[in-house]
Amino acid sequence: MAASAFEDIVEDFEFLEDWEDRYRYVIEQGKSMPSLNEALKVPATKVDGCASQVWLHISISGNTFRFEGDSDAVIVRGLIALLRSLFNDLNLSQVSAVNAEAELARLGLNEHLSSQRSNGLRAMIQRIKETAAGAQS
Repeated sequence: MAASAFEDIVEDFEFLEDWEDRYRYVIEQGKSMPSLNEALKVPATKVDGCASQVWLHISISGNTFRFEGDSDAVIVRGLIALLRSLFNDLNLSQVSAVNAEAELARLGLNEHLSSQRSNGLRAMIQRIKETAAGAQS
């Protein structure tokens, strides 16, 4: 149950046979994402559990979930961009229903991320899910 923007990325990945090409694709996704306003890089938006500096600014309008993010590591910016394509513009109940690990596994990320990056990715997903769940109650 991924957002349609994520399905586009899955299709793009199917055409990229080499993991290095996929890695570059993820980095390019991060580079094309707008930077998070410096005023939003505060302790409340910082994600603990990531090896690099990561900030997620989540906003909920009505029942629609959106977030912006940033990191000081290019690959992590790319992972944030992937998560944005997976979750942005879903309603709150859809965010809770997304199996992010399974969706990202469709890209083959599990085998190619270091354990530190995987832990950071899980921390970002947890923040997203917890925030969406909290907004539903």
